[in-house]
Amino acid sequence: MSKTENETSSAEPTTSPVEPVALSPEQIEDLKGRAAKADENWDRLLRTTADFDNFKKRAAREKIEAAQYASFSLLQKLLPVLDNFEMALTAAQSATGDKLTSLQSGVAMIQQQLKGALADTGLEEIDATGKPFDPMLHEAVSQQETADMPEDHVTQQLRKGYKFKDRLLRAATVIVAKKPADQAK
Repeated sequence: MSKTENETSSAEPTTSPVEPVALSPEQIEDLKGRAAKADENWDRLLRTTADFDNFKKRAAREKIEAAQYASFSLLQKLLPVLDNFEMALTAAQSATGDKLTSLQSGVAMIQQQLKGALADTGLEEIDATGKPFDPMLHEAVSQQETADMPEDHVTQQLRKGYKFKDRLLRAATVIVAKKPADQAK
């Protein structure tokens, strides 16, 4: 025998044929039951996966739709205010004397209607005058020397600030008190 024949024959795996295992009828029935249960679980997995994919698609669609129509209810509340402002402008063109006073009170009522509609959606005014300066709610544009108010308190609010629910929408623009120069020493 040559060297190459020897290497080839020793490199071949020596496997013995697998002998069939005899199964009892109970074992065969058990395996059939397990196979049926596996098929049932596989079908359930496929249905659940498809249901979940459909749910994800529906949730994404609803999220897009909610974002598109988020302002819908606010706009419905503001339309009557817009109508009242248009009527007030029409009345203002011919207002004199007592009609002018009536127009002013009408515009004040429209302002209250607008504030109410915005408050219903979660808008809240920030009342800063006389309160301690809070850089999270107030934007100081100036300081004013005064002995009438404690230092670092808001002496004047130039522009109202607003919060929407728990978030700051716009900081109040304020002037902050500081001690007069003669008291600072």
